[in-house]
Amino acid sequence: MAMSLRRRAHAPTSGPGVMGPARVDGRTKNLTKRLRPGDIAVIDHEDLDKVSADALVAARPAAVVNASASISGRYPNVGPQILSEAGVPLLDAAGPAVMELHDGDPLRLDGDGVWRGDTRISSGHLLDAEAIQVQMHEARAGLAVQIEAFATNTMEFIRKERELLLDGIGIPPIRTRIEGRHTLVVVRGYHYREDLQTLRPYIREYRPLLIGVDGGADAILEAGYQPDLIVGDMDSVSDRALRSGAEIVVHAYRDGRAPGLARVEALGIEPVVFPAAGTSEDVALLLADDAGAELIVAVGTHVTLVEFLDKGRDGQASTFLTRLRVGGKLVDAKGVSRLYQARIPARMLVVMLLVGMLALFAAISATPAGQAWLQVIAARWDDVWTWTVGIFT
Repeated sequence: MAMSLRRRAHAPTSGPGVMGPARVDGRTKNLTKRLRPGDIAVIDHEDLDKVSADALVAARPAAVVNASASISGRYPNVGPQILSEAGVPLLDAAGPAVMELHDGDPLRLDGDGVWRGDTRISSGHLLDAEAIQVQMHEARAGLAVQIEAFATNTMEFIRKERELLLDGIGIPPIRTRIEGRHTLVVVRGYHYREDLQTLRPYIREYRPLLIGVDGGADAILEAGYQPDLIVGDMDSVSDRALRSGAEIVVHAYRDGRAPGLARVEALGIEPVVFPAAGTSEDVALLLADDAGAELIVAVGTHVTLVEFLDKGRDGQASTFLTRLRVGGKLVDAKGVSRLYQARIPARMLVVMLLVGMLALFAAISATPAGQAWLQVIAARWDDVWTWTVGIFT
């Protein structure tokens, strides 16, 4: 009965409502790993960001229920708009009660209510396209406040990590040889699949060292390459990637705690531990720069103001300052794909020339006139050869 009433993700929320089993997790990136088509995703994600929304859409849920405000008004985050354009209903600000649900609980969304059987669990409000546009317009006014908070956070981060940012003190040595090489740092973030696809000619010619940041290592494998170095807190990278032979750098808290260390050691891998207050993305860039990379190409990383704000206030300053530290070595993947033009190797030109000559010879020899012409050339060649032999004998 439940299956017959379950609505598709692209259907409007009318009639009997949306039905499906609940999938509950306070961390959206963890939830998307086990979310299946037709499930109702229950999250607690204030200011739903683009990367999380893309991951939710890819899982094709019947609907998304957010315990928090998907647009708080701090800045114009685009996550809710992505869900709306994909036809995924979003019930917003449903409250903490929905986080007490269990995986597999049969849910029904009817209007603004969340129902489990005949029991109304909670209520929120449906964010349709019109409501999202209104809230996004209001949120743009909050950007000035966020920029001020960003400046304050930046000064605080400089005080904490001055020696690391300015002098590189605290960066651990690694086995992977990076000096003088191009380096590709892959984050499973903004448009990473498209960026990797457009960079194929560049990767083929320059063979850059490949660094995967957490799940970015799996993105490298999915693209058909092998990561050389994996950096992160190890919460979103697969065992397959960790066992790929890449050197592992576990990002630890500043006090030395490293939640991901036990997982890596359980696989029989001895990692390098890098304590730093920034993000794993920052750690990867600092490692590549300190090890002497000639050029660092960033895939899926943060570039625009909204992308920085999507990281949350704690991650804004570290990423911004790390980019200043790396300086002119850092190039965004989109810039490389637009400016780079693949060069044809000399050996390919020789092969193309030989193939062309063979094709011409075959075409000429297939006609009577061409055969007569080839006979004349062969006779002239015999005369030249006889004359040359006569001189040297």
